[in-house]
Amino acid sequence: MFFTLQKTSMKKSIHFLLILLAPLFSRAQVSDPLTIARLGDAVPTFNFHISERRIVNLHDYKGKIVMINFFATWCVPCRYELNRVQDEIWHKYQDNPNFALFSFGYQEGWSEVLPFKDKCGYTFLMLPDESGKIFKLFAAQSIPRTVVIDQNQKVIYQSIGYNENELKKLVRLLDQKLK
Repeated sequence: MFFTLQKTSMKKSIHFLLILLAPLFSRAQVSDPLTIARLGDAVPTFNFHISERRIVNLHDYKGKIVMINFFATWCVPCRYELNRVQDEIWHKYQDNPNFALFSFGYQEGWSEVLPFKDKCGYTFLMLPDESGKIFKLFAAQSIPRTVVIDQNQKVIYQSIGYNENELKKLVRLLDQKLK
């Protein structure tokens, strides 16, 4: 009985500590030195695999609102964020011709990204960024990371980490831009 009470108390303490520390690990509208592509910046153009056999360029999506998400299959906060992206963004805008969503597995290839996508039931594009070269165009470190690009390919939103309130801001921004 003592072990059960101690274990429960420890779980509550850890949960409380995580809540207190959460603001330190998630930042919105980033202005830190580790962020390379900043609000208002033109997005660097780059090629990426949209399937195992097809390569596209970000410039191909000019005229659309583009959301880019960086995640890793081992990242717990990434999973929380991706679930919300699926439910609150992708389901709402997947048929909108003015929207594109690309989620890149940071330093992961097709062999990690596709099984993860299938296991979790995600239906949006999950793509490899095996060498991290796409991520490095936007930042030096920290995932999950989300960037939104406007129709003129300028950064209009960026966040680091998963934060429920920040995700609500992202959803409101997309609602405003895509209605």
